[in-house]
Amino acid sequence: MAAQKVSTSEVPAGTSIHPHSSPRATPERAGLEWWRTAVIYQIYPRSFADATGDGIGDLRGITARLPELVDLGVDALWLSPFYTSPQRDAGYDVADYCDVDPLFGTLEDFDTLEREAHDRGLRIIVDLVPNHSSSDHVWFQQALASAEGSVERARYVFRHGMGETGELPPNNWESVFGGPAWTRVANADGTPGQWYLHLFDSTQPDFDWQNPWVHEQFRDILRFWLDRGVDGFRVDVAHGMIKADGLPDYTPPADAGSMGGSGGGLEPEIGAHGEAMSPPYWAQDGVHEIFRDWRGVLDEYEGDRILVAEAWVEPLSRLAEWVRPDEMHQAFNFSYLETPWTGAAMRRVVDDSLASFAGVGAPSTWVLSNHDVVRHASRLAVTAENPQGHGIGPRSPGQPVRELGLLRARAATALMLALPGSAYLYQGEELGLPEVIDLPDDSRQDPTWFRTSGERYGRDGCRVPIPWEADSPAYGFSPSGESWLPQPDDWAPYARDAQLDVDGSTLELYRAALGLRAKFGLASGDVEWLPGFADDVVAFRNGGIIVIANTGAEQVAIPDAEVLLSSNPLQRTVASAGTLPSDSTVWLLDD
Repeated sequence: MAAQKVSTSEVPAGTSIHPHSSPRATPERAGLEWWRTAVIYQIYPRSFADATGDGIGDLRGITARLPELVDLGVDALWLSPFYTSPQRDAGYDVADYCDVDPLFGTLEDFDTLEREAHDRGLRIIVDLVPNHSSSDHVWFQQALASAEGSVERARYVFRHGMGETGELPPNNWESVFGGPAWTRVANADGTPGQWYLHLFDSTQPDFDWQNPWVHEQFRDILRFWLDRGVDGFRVDVAHGMIKADGLPDYTPPADAGSMGGSGGGLEPEIGAHGEAMSPPYWAQDGVHEIFRDWRGVLDEYEGDRILVAEAWVEPLSRLAEWVRPDEMHQAFNFSYLETPWTGAAMRRVVDDSLASFAGVGAPSTWVLSNHDVVRHASRLAVTAENPQGHGIGPRSPGQPVRELGLLRARAATALMLALPGSAYLYQGEELGLPEVIDLPDDSRQDPTWFRTSGERYGRDGCRVPIPWEADSPAYGFSPSGESWLPQPDDWAPYARDAQLDVDGSTLELYRAALGLRAKFGLASGDVEWLPGFADDVVAFRNGGIIVIANTGAEQVAIPDAEVLLSSNPLQRTVASAGTLPSDSTVWLLDD
């Protein structure tokens, strides 16, 4: 396509010339399985909205903010864990899978939230944590109180140690959070006993999924929440659960890199030639039998209930095995999340994603941020290696430049929301929130921080409670002004009320993009790459729009067409007519 000129001076940057409309009301969605095109908004409950004033977000706080989520234009909400838990890993250490932790409310509060969300056309997906429980769970406490070889111990991965007296762990596996993946218990008489496996914190013992009893319990858990009306489950560590027979030692090759982790990380190791290598505790074939079984349970219920995999699996063609027609419905596209902000890399991962997922009849998913990774408004401007899970703190190398990070984040989001398939948003990204870097050491709560003696900052920086109102206590997060993690002093401009209906704000960019995405049916469309652009430009046609993203350093000429959306809030004043600045994305009407 020949590059032509267009004037952007009459179009407010970050807004749409078309009225905002709810995706749930658009006719192109009729007859589609909702999850194939949905925009799903992740809520991290303790950091979303606090109704009680204790400084911790809760279910009633979420319910009170449902109108704002409807206004944003999302289709479904994914709630991170709110179950009974000692909260040593922010709820991912579950002590009762069928009840609500008092921190967050009650089962009645959940029922109210679900009912009011459904009344507003929003679906509810809940987190499920099947790889491990809390060490406080009655099942594990019964295991500790029972003898070696008992049925209670068989629920978890207990093994005898190595060495003359069993003083060494059963193998050399490392925890995702740092340190050994094994902890030794004492016998009833006080003598040293067996070891139990915990791929995460020592308070999160791994279930033994070779045991049929474990399968039976989780079928019951699924039905408990399905009977209450949930629309699906996000499955934590869906590439875990099954371990290789014999639990063999695993040492990553000396020349192996990682997609952000290490031998004990969530992600596959990457060999010297780019090949993915799964440790014996990730991506074992047996996990697929579990999900086929669960799919059968969900298929007993009406209403397109879904399973979503958190599976750090490479390559994408292998990740697609998790979403075959008789298994899960969606899998998070972490390959896309971790792709560098360059044109060639973006085109490659989009092509690979569309081909891999389409090959098994599943939709592609797109995601840029969540509760486990550095927010993309900071991550895209980091200039040093930043492995997944390590986080960013004041002593981290390659500190991000806030303005550049936000510019790139807006451009990357505008590109993502134009792609066909389902998209995931993480609370606060619609406000342009950066990673909180300067948290005081004594306020940090991520187990990673403690298990690595402060070597890794962990994930607290992306979990700080979000701002709603610029001039309210705790920016409207809590009526008391309390906040379980301290909020930065300079967050007032990021508050929702400071951005609502403000031309060029990040919130208005998201509202406009979601409205246009629905209006033009982009989620059910196709990508047609456009020729004639430089290698650092991503340009394609989808439905009735042309999308052009400039990841390079130079301005790029763009076609003469009506501008529907611009990610760059300064484009009207600093760019010459007919050009797209660096780190910007534009949507044009395709005549």
